[in-house]
Amino acid sequence: MSLSRRNLLQLSGAALASAALSACSSTTSPQVENQKSIQQNEVTEFMAPLPSKGKAKRVVVVGGGWSGLSLAKELVRLAPETEVILVEQRFEFVSCPMSNLWLVDKIELDFLTHDYLEGARNNGYTYFQASACGIDTEKKLLKTSNGAIEYDYLALAPGIDYDYSKWTDDKVLENRLRNEYPAAFKPGSEHLTLKNKIKNFKGGTFLFTVPAGNYRCLPAPYERACMVADYFKSKGIKAKVLLLDENNDITIKEHGFHTAMEELYGDYLEYVPNAVIEEIDLDEKRVVTEFDEFTFDDASFYPHVRGAKILEILGFAKDTIYNKMEANINPFTYEVVGQKDIFVSGDARPMGFSKSGNTSNTEAKYVASVIASKIKNEKLPKWQSPVTVCISLVSINPERGIFIHSEYKYDDKRGQFEFATPVTDEIWKGEHGEINAAGAYGWAEGLYTDMFQE
Repeated sequence: MSLSRRNLLQLSGAALASAALSACSSTTSPQVENQKSIQQNEVTEFMAPLPSKGKAKRVVVVGGGWSGLSLAKELVRLAPETEVILVEQRFEFVSCPMSNLWLVDKIELDFLTHDYLEGARNNGYTYFQASACGIDTEKKLLKTSNGAIEYDYLALAPGIDYDYSKWTDDKVLENRLRNEYPAAFKPGSEHLTLKNKIKNFKGGTFLFTVPAGNYRCLPAPYERACMVADYFKSKGIKAKVLLLDENNDITIKEHGFHTAMEELYGDYLEYVPNAVIEEIDLDEKRVVTEFDEFTFDDASFYPHVRGAKILEILGFAKDTIYNKMEANINPFTYEVVGQKDIFVSGDARPMGFSKSGNTSNTEAKYVASVIASKIKNEKLPKWQSPVTVCISLVSINPERGIFIHSEYKYDDKRGQFEFATPVTDEIWKGEHGEINAAGAYGWAEGLYTDMFQE
């Protein structure tokens, strides 16, 4: 599949928006005591090109990923008298779920790409293209790269950032990893770079890594390794996918992935658990772990993840048992600790839920119900578990897959959330596996419709 100029422009939009975020956040201190940095004269000159807030309550949602889109739509449904504004730095939505199939030419980019303006028109909210970079909690003003926006309630769904600190404190090395060997678990240019790496690979060892902690989409690195191994095998390329996993085993759907790796890709995929990287030499293309040393010809390094840095800038983040600097929120209401009427949902949450699309979609609908209840001065709803549904493909020639479905429960003794009703289907062989794989397309189409259509 060739990449059109339009597709290239679509993916470059995220990079442009990222530059805007850097520009506006450079004047914002990450310290909590400096949150109220917007002075009155600055606000007057820097108001966003939006109508002033009227009598209706206004909810500003920051982040147009799976959580933010679902939250904005559900808020309008539950509280139709409310004005909802979605602030997103990208110009179009590109889905991370299902993108592994795009990397190996099984789907077109159009399947992953959707129109923010269309979603806003269909569902009765306003899409505002900008990067959030500051806040005045007393005046209830969100500062963005395109001006300050008044709000009554603020819902942040900013997703993840990468945390390279476990590997290095050398900013030169970190910058090279980001630019030359991106993880491609944040949609945009990273995916385009990885796709080109895969398509142009002539042979040798292609290295992928799996971080510890609660990273974005637990099965995704294993699915990606299988997809790329299948692609190399189908093209007759003399190549091996080397998957270095910090964990002591595949983190989820391990039976299905293990059997597929062994039976389908014995000569094309090597899985190495307990592979904690201690040194990376990009010039020599060499990595050193606690127990071994590996060389590679090309790579995609997936570091630990953390909550998006905007949470730290706004003073709403804390270190957690799962990851660095995730949202500091009440885990049952999603309201920021110490802040009234400010909420965080999606992959920046501190709870150990799967950082995945279906989880964020269902969770956001509950958060919307909490905010709607506050707007209406009603009793808060009973906590509802998000739902994780994840279908992973293990081969593309033919397409075969495995899946998991689960909700969550809170363990009072351990003080954490755990799977409550896990149901897995790890049979990928034959027609059964092909039916599972076909379900991935129906699932994606259903969720895209849920987020963007009426």
